[in-house]
Amino acid sequence: MKLLRQTIELTTLTLGKLKRKQRCKVDPGQAVKVNLGCGLSVAPGWVNIDGSLNALVANLPAFIHRLAYRMTGANRYYTEEVYCDLLGGNRFIHHDLAAGIPLNDAVADYTYSSHFIEHLFRRDAEHLLAEMHRVLKAGGTARISVPDLEFAVSRYAAGEKERMLTQYFFVDDEDNHYSRHKYMYDFPMIEELLLRVGFREVRRSSFAQGSIPDIDILDNRPEDSLFVEATK
Repeated sequence: MKLLRQTIELTTLTLGKLKRKQRCKVDPGQAVKVNLGCGLSVAPGWVNIDGSLNALVANLPAFIHRLAYRMTGANRYYTEEVYCDLLGGNRFIHHDLAAGIPLNDAVADYTYSSHFIEHLFRRDAEHLLAEMHRVLKAGGTARISVPDLEFAVSRYAAGEKERMLTQYFFVDDEDNHYSRHKYMYDFPMIEELLLRVGFREVRRSSFAQGSIPDIDILDNRPEDSLFVEATK
């Protein structure tokens, strides 16, 4: 099973790299909402972009979904029925987000990313934030959630050293490239990055509170997350 998971991981990464320059169309007749690094945390009507096996097989026939369910970690959190409904009932695009966002300029009204940016090297994270700015329309909003560095450090002061190290700084899964934490942010750090790539207004937000649709569905981990919104 471990060899199978490693093979799947290598395959999805390779296919993602091969599609680095792809551009996908969105419907200009409705509000375009883009969920980046989504995993299976999705909401109706969003365009979900992810580098996982789930996103890779989502547009394939239903029997492939059932096969994929047995090969992914999703079977630890979802029933097969729920998993297949998520893949079949939502739009997924398989893409390596370290290479950017596979959409044209100024097509999105909203972009959202929850607990993904910390899984990128800092230079790739800055590039992705710049890509979020690129694909948003003027006046569009980006919402970002990441583990809060300030909270993580507070766990050390509270005597929870093991929690701080294993849940925030040295998160690792040898079978999953995207599970590794590669950087951490507090509000001033992510604010500085967002302003640098061109956003004109950055504000700290709260769990399930803000100007992005469906955040009551999409937001998670209220205790240890930093929620930020930025306007193009």
